[in-house]
Amino acid sequence: MKFNPERMAFGRHETFAVRYGWLSKGFQAMDENSKVFESDEATVRLGVGKNMVSAIKYWLRACRMIDPVENIPTDLGTAILSEEGFDPYLEDEATIWLLHWLLATNAELATSWYWFFNRFHKPEFTGQELSTALIDFVNDQVTNKKKPSVSTLKNDATLLPRMYTQSRGNTRTPFEEALDSPFALLKLMSQSSGGRSYQTRPSSRPDVPLGVLGFAVCEMFEMKQTSVIPVEDLMYSKDNYPAIGSVFRLTENDLVTKLERLVEFIPGVFDIRDTAGQHQIYLSGTIDAIAFVTKHYENSRQGIAA
Repeated sequence: MKFNPERMAFGRHETFAVRYGWLSKGFQAMDENSKVFESDEATVRLGVGKNMVSAIKYWLRACRMIDPVENIPTDLGTAILSEEGFDPYLEDEATIWLLHWLLATNAELATSWYWFFNRFHKPEFTGQELSTALIDFVNDQVTNKKKPSVSTLKNDATLLPRMYTQSRGNTRTPFEEALDSPFALLKLMSQSSGGRSYQTRPSSRPDVPLGVLGFAVCEMFEMKQTSVIPVEDLMYSKDNYPAIGSVFRLTENDLVTKLERLVEFIPGVFDIRDTAGQHQIYLSGTIDAIAFVTKHYENSRQGIAA
């Protein structure tokens, strides 16, 4: 969704990164009892402490699996995480890519994640540089209301690389904390051999499924309320909109190649044309974004490559 400096959120994760099992466990508990997160039984039902209950609820909202206003499962959440859903236990890597897109474009509830993947462009950085850049961004954007504390922003800046880099098996780290977040599987960020800096660079990413890409393109058309988007605007974040190339850390060539393949994935929806030397993608038909996700999982079950 489009970034609005009047609607931001930081530090609601209780310093806990997403863990395998949390989203499906929390979603299915809520499916059974819509008030589970407010009830005394939440800790028993989810098998975690109170702070972790809050974190699970937050990540479900930040990943757009439950509606933050009505506090009910979203259609997409039900399609994926319900017991009869496409992938309730995150066994298909496509689900992680989709959740990443949903999180990194949620500028309202996961502002630091939106900022990092759409507005922060240093290919190599230290944890201190990341914290400083986030604090500078917030100081620049938040002018009409109370700013979040520096410690809250530092917690976000610490959690980001922890979620997206694979652990190095520090023996002093408790077992639960050493378990990689599912987002580490995407390899969008890596840690230097000395552990003092991080890298995140555009790359050719064959693992990004066309169904997830199609969902993202549909959302971009919906956000912009248009029927034509320059490919450059899908590559780089402009005018406070997220960008597919930035969120998935794609090279320009890889994005164009994927978009050309996407045209054939569900024919009659998208079209790519050159207009005055500019690559543009057109919305030729009407379709629900979830249809692209559905097509991926149906193909996957039939053994058809993405």
